[in-house]
Amino acid sequence: MAELYREYQRPLLSFALRLVGGDRQWAEDVVQETMIRAWHSVERLDGAEGSLMPWLATVARRIVIDDRRRKAARPQEAGDAPLENMHIADGMEDLLRTVVVTEALKALTPAHREVLNETIVRDRSVNEAAEVLGIPVGTVKSRTYYALRALKVALEERGALT
Repeated sequence: MAELYREYQRPLLSFALRLVGGDRQWAEDVVQETMIRAWHSVERLDGAEGSLMPWLATVARRIVIDDRRRKAARPQEAGDAPLENMHIADGMEDLLRTVVVTEALKALTPAHREVLNETIVRDRSVNEAAEVLGIPVGTVKSRTYYALRALKVALEERGALT
């Protein structure tokens, strides 16, 4: 095994470096694992037939492929940052946004709330909203325009828009 290592360590390391994109530590790990597998298969290896480099290269390539598959299957690591600094969506921002919009809508006149409810919340066309509300199409258009302007002002007053 010592002779095998002396003879093939350098060419195998060069080959492994190319396989792993220059990551020397990973390449050294690949060489080490390849030599361990060669040691386990020493009875099948016959140095008299010629170079063992093709067999060693095949083993090294398979080790790199297995390592890449293993890394791809694992979830992304969080890193070294403390966990208390990580942002986790807890729904509080959505809840606050809902409260602010609800309060801003309460500041509108009932007619404005009604037209926004039909056109935006229920996603009805101006013609459909006019029919449901029993008012002319032009009135729905103008109320929607002025309701949106009033809602914008109400949201700005509450700091929701900058």
